[in-house]
Amino acid sequence: MQRRVVTAVLAATTLLLTAGCSSDGGGEGPAGSGPTPGGTASKSASSPTRQAAEETPPAKGSAKVLRTVTTGLDTPWGLAPLPDGDLLVSSRDKGTITRVDTETGKKTELGEVPGVSPAGEGGLLGLALSPDYASDHMVYAYFTSASDNRIVRMLYEEEKPSGEQLGAPDTVFKGVPKGFIHNGGRIAFGPDKMLYAGTGESGNTGLSQDRKSLGGKILRLTPEGEPAPGNPFPDSPVYSYGHRNVQGLAWDTEQRLFASEFGQDTWDELNAIKPGDNYGWPEAEGKSDDSGFHNPIAQWATDDASPSGIAYAEGSIWMAGLKGQRLWRIPLKGTEASADPQSFLKGEYGRLRTVVSAGGDKLWLVTSNTDGRGNPKDGDDRILELQVS
Repeated sequence: MQRRVVTAVLAATTLLLTAGCSSDGGGEGPAGSGPTPGGTASKSASSPTRQAAEETPPAKGSAKVLRTVTTGLDTPWGLAPLPDGDLLVSSRDKGTITRVDTETGKKTELGEVPGVSPAGEGGLLGLALSPDYASDHMVYAYFTSASDNRIVRMLYEEEKPSGEQLGAPDTVFKGVPKGFIHNGGRIAFGPDKMLYAGTGESGNTGLSQDRKSLGGKILRLTPEGEPAPGNPFPDSPVYSYGHRNVQGLAWDTEQRLFASEFGQDTWDELNAIKPGDNYGWPEAEGKSDDSGFHNPIAQWATDDASPSGIAYAEGSIWMAGLKGQRLWRIPLKGTEASADPQSFLKGEYGRLRTVVSAGGDKLWLVTSNTDGRGNPKDGDDRILELQVS
């Protein structure tokens, strides 16, 4: 019981920090600060003085699997820690949300989300808890419908029988282009209590540079689905653009936003996100000499990464790789990488989909071997608890 209380405090503390082709087929593929706590997007990068004052993590770190929390998951995708330390996990293809007891590994299905239309890389994707979850018990979900990608919220009623615990979905945002590939799907509430969503260009590369399109963007919304106050473009939910397929969102302790992105054939990216900036796709993949594009802070060959989820812990971004089948550590100094990325768990657990902070030096890590692109020898899908440095 004591461990669960401690876990609950850590989970509650870190909920707002987390949260997601080389297609998901390989996998799916400079910076400023995020919004201030008041909800106004800051246009300026963190100052050199602040960056110098920040403690830089060691160039080399570690990642140790402490235990397998649960197994037997079906196309797991999104992960949301509950205040008591348990986890909610979405099934992309089944369209269900399951609660996992992190002490026993027991799985309890909350219910099926109506309207999910799974196909290819689409289906029930990211999950996030309302910033007022303690009082409203609302669970947000990003999913592919018959016509688009959208975000809904549902009341989670724990007292009801298993399978009947999800209320009717309330659509808070819709109209994100859908495709067989590149549906984006990661959602997370930021430190400013605004809702962020990573979208894909659905295979239509022209959408990424079109600021009127919702495809190939990072969006910033109010919890009700309206364009958030302080967004860089008037009356627009678009926060940054020129993305190919964003499936990882995470903030550091200085409230700076980072995002992972699938490349096509050459470079996957980790980006530090500055409001209003253009990240180059399809004109640029990876680092570019064009000053109009914001370069990534790190890049990888698509065979080595194909990144989905990311998390921040111990001064580093931790990035889950699908085709790369490994966990990457990117130590940070401000909004730059302070040393070369380092990989862990290469090939040990197959495709890695989602990584979420569990507080302090702990992470939750979700595998993705039942998504139609995994190798049967890698077994079923599971959630792991890691200790990192």
